[in-house]
Amino acid sequence: MKQFFFSFLFLSVLLSTSLHAQPVERLIKVIVGTDHDNWTYRSGENVNFSVSIFRNGNLVKDAKIRYEIGPEKMPATKQETITLKTGMTTLAGGSMSTPGFLRCIVTALVDGKEYRGLATAGIDPDKIQPAVELPSDFNSFWDAAKAELAKMPLDAKMTLLPERCTEKVNVYHVNIQNFRAGARVYGILCVPKAEGKYPALLRVPGAGARPYAGDVRTAERGVITLEIGIHGVPVTMDVSVYNDMMGSNLSGYWAYNLDDRDRYYYKRVYLGCVRANDFLVSLPQYDGSNLAVTGGSQGGALSIVTAALDPRVKWTAPIYPALADMVGYLKNRAGGWPHIFDKNNPQNNTEAKIKTAAYYDVVNFAKQLKVPTFYSMGFNDETCPPTSMWAVYNSITAPKELKLFQETGHWTFPEENELVANWLMGKLGK
Repeated sequence: MKQFFFSFLFLSVLLSTSLHAQPVERLIKVIVGTDHDNWTYRSGENVNFSVSIFRNGNLVKDAKIRYEIGPEKMPATKQETITLKTGMTTLAGGSMSTPGFLRCIVTALVDGKEYRGLATAGIDPDKIQPAVELPSDFNSFWDAAKAELAKMPLDAKMTLLPERCTEKVNVYHVNIQNFRAGARVYGILCVPKAEGKYPALLRVPGAGARPYAGDVRTAERGVITLEIGIHGVPVTMDVSVYNDMMGSNLSGYWAYNLDDRDRYYYKRVYLGCVRANDFLVSLPQYDGSNLAVTGGSQGGALSIVTAALDPRVKWTAPIYPALADMVGYLKNRAGGWPHIFDKNNPQNNTEAKIKTAAYYDVVNFAKQLKVPTFYSMGFNDETCPPTSMWAVYNSITAPKELKLFQETGHWTFPEENELVANWLMGKLGK
């Protein structure tokens, strides 16, 4: 029973980096690809999409499909309903004259049920430039915010969780004071039991609210780990509590006070990540020099933000970062999650909100990075569009390493998780 519990904890750590888990296998598989193995093209080059419909490993003859092709998140430039006599076909996708991503979405109707697949071609992605502008006082704004944070005492409180401890690791529920009195940061701390000094890893969360398990597995390898929540509430409550919060007071939190840069919701979040590091480096078991941060989606954004704001961070490993180049929609291309400036949110298209967003856009933090970065993402991500993620990656001038998993959407292959973990452990000396 105990072995099952810790297997569950490890799985929870992996899944907490994502907004969505890996897709479930379905009876009918809609496989869409491109005529370039790396799904990458030059501006003006024609893209051809291959489509195959499979059941039990065999092509489904006379399958009816509808497809649409166009720049990601933008209106389709080509759409049609056709029947595939052999179960496969090639679709002419056309070309794009500017850097970006061209997406083909295919929906097959088989036995009265719909099945979906897609492929996304990158058009000169390494030439994508950000749509968001860097405010002239960006650094002074955040320097002032960090100075105010530093005035607040940590007031750290730790509660041992005996049922989660192992032979090698102590596990604690911790909370520390954030940017103002009464505002707290909660998380799960895992500390190796053996005497000694250890590197530290901060795990920052994907969007939403949920309980956290803590990264026991990494701590057993000799790394102090802290997995935090962002909403200032305990992270050990029943999942139903968080579901209720997301349906009420936290619904749409990513747009709270967007018209005021000093009151926008993510100010407490970004500063809370720095405060979490304040706590980590204060631990007597910390080795004093080796600190990394990682996360996926919103956590990918927070990984970059934290490394940019906090010079104590030596390495960062963001996975498909959100909050990236959010105003892209205002320039007729995909913007990053939470899509606050897309056609469904016209109320946000105001000067005040656009100005505030620039102080929180991950692109502008990426420009400040000075530490090695391990960056991974996929072309089929419909939550964090690759156009927005490439705008971030292309803005990084610090040493960086990119691993692409073109087929992935807002999820990761086990091999990707392994690469990220091995990179981090290598940097942390483990």
